[in-house]
Amino acid sequence: MNQNPTKHTKVLIIGSGPAGYTAAVYAARAMLKPIMVTGMEPGGQLTTTTDVENYPGFAEAIQGPWLMEQMKEQAQAVGTEMIQDHISSVNFKAKPFEAIGDGGQKYTADTIIISTGAQARWLNIESEQKFRGFGVSACATCDGFFFKDKTVAVVGGGNAAVEEAMFLTKFASKVKLIHRRNELRAEKMLQKKLMENKKIEIVWDTVVEDVLGNKDPKNVTGLKVKNVKTNQSEEMKIDGLFIAIGHDPATQLFKDQLKMDKDGYLITKSDSTETNVPGVFAAGDVKDKIFRQAVTAAGMGCMAALEAEKHLSHN
Repeated sequence: MNQNPTKHTKVLIIGSGPAGYTAAVYAARAMLKPIMVTGMEPGGQLTTTTDVENYPGFAEAIQGPWLMEQMKEQAQAVGTEMIQDHISSVNFKAKPFEAIGDGGQKYTADTIIISTGAQARWLNIESEQKFRGFGVSACATCDGFFFKDKTVAVVGGGNAAVEEAMFLTKFASKVKLIHRRNELRAEKMLQKKLMENKKIEIVWDTVVEDVLGNKDPKNVTGLKVKNVKTNQSEEMKIDGLFIAIGHDPATQLFKDQLKMDKDGYLITKSDSTETNVPGVFAAGDVKDKIFRQAVTAAGMGCMAALEAEKHLSHN
């Protein structure tokens, strides 16, 4: 059993990344001495992103891991206590709220900010992971710009896949949408727009078996795809691959305690980050499946800290 005494804080931030770090900066500057439990992947999804060109304040491209490092140091500099631990259970039924770490460390808190983020779903083939960040991406808004006048493929059949494919036509000369079925799940209006777009070709009944590319310089040159009806495999020449088969918010921990939608995203009040439990707030990709940008996550982190401060002063 862990003998460490219980750690109590006015604000416990679960998860790091743009939302958590920004919440920490605001909470610390409000003299609330927040504790942040960083989780398994400090910095979250941005730590796997190389060039970031759309974060405000930087005229030159910056590196995702560097940006997260800066946010972390900023949060520490103003008085956030960072603990590298992973929360394995929570109890929001009574105050103070409780959270237990993997090793048994107990945290109690007057307010909690959840910023555990989300992960893109991958195809889970080895070559896909090998070329991640080198032509394989899960975010068209982040990386589409790098494929000007090139041929790219998008995998998926829902709204996200169709939207990514449409967005990529701004840059790419040709977009191939690869879907394992013979019809899309996307909304009819979106499908209509997709079909009308001359740059997009839909490849039905097809799955990606392998990503092909060069070692040095590391880049993607093509795909090995298989038609699921005929079982025929063939090679397809492309310069980039976008995976759009959905995201999973990291909310398993909060099942049965917080309200979430059918996809597992935490539900917050309108124009607020407050969940159905007063004093528990959610910021970033853990509650946002629409924008999923670093800047929107950071904005929500700021909101959550201000709302937590207000909650504390009223109670």
